Amino acid sequence: MTAEMAVEIQGLHKSFGRVHALRGLDLAAPVGQVTGFLGPNGSGKTTTIRVLLGLLRSDAGTASLLGGDPWTDAVRLHRDLAYVPGDVTLWPNLTGGETIDILCRLSGPLEPERKRTMLERFDLDPTKKARAYSKGNRQKVALVAALASRAPLLLLDEPTSGLDPIMEAAFQESIREVKAEGRSVLLSSHIFTEVETLADRVVIIREGETVESGTLADLRHLTRTQVTTVLDSGADALAALPGVHDLSTEDGHTSFAVDDDALPAVLAEVARLKPRSLVASPPSLEDLFLRHYDDELAAVHHGGKR
Repeated sequence: MTAEMAVEIQGLHKSFGRVHALRGLDLAAPVGQVTGFLGPNGSGKTTTIRVLLGLLRSDAGTASLLGGDPWTDAVRLHRDLAYVPGDVTLWPNLTGGETIDILCRLSGPLEPERKRTMLERFDLDPTKKARAYSKGNRQKVALVAALASRAPLLLLDEPTSGLDPIMEAAFQESIREVKAEGRSVLLSSHIFTEVETLADRVVIIREGETVESGTLADLRHLTRTQVTTVLDSGADALAALPGVHDLSTEDGHTSFAVDDDALPAVLAEVARLKPRSLVASPPSLEDLFLRHYDDELAAVHHGGKR
């Protein structure tokens, strides 16, 4: 494992009987960055995280985190990581505060001030027994424990499941602080805006394989910008420009997609036509993700099965 990587996976395979959960997965999460880990249910995200936690042993390939092997060095590594699953189970007879104290101490000395800050930020009553908590409050207990610790690496598997938008904002504020402290985060999430807001890099997987990885800027170079403009005349001429695709005009509004390398020349031509309005939208993370699932979407729309 290179010193610059908090997590590094190469050619990872894991099967459960005839089910191949991971088929040569590659993943790299640099130190001090937030790496988004995207894929639908069943794509292998949770299996990957369980391998990193030392709960599963891979069949082939290599996985390392924080300079160690997650299977043979599990005890040492668990002192340096914090884990939040998407469905938290707690000791029912302990209070939330007692649970947070135990979890925080697993990765270093408890810091009461950090704990207090996170309890206030996530609006959590630590005096209640865990059995009295809702799903959202159980999630808050795990988040407060992870974020109040000084763990160098956070492994987060759908961490904001069950949280409302206000708590989602609190989570994002906390992850920015973690990153500012130079710590590393591997964030698995179904919330595209969350990953797009927080992640420095993104890894997209499908059926246990990596299909895309890189910074958002890198990935956006692989697709097209959507342009919408209002023109008094000349819209038809834009269709003939190199790099312009799928041009359509309706009620004076002209829309088209344009290849990134052709964007400067196309926008210059649009400007020459004196548009009354112009909006150029780079592809969202959701657009990049869905590009890899067009066949599944087509099957849904046509009532078919893969």
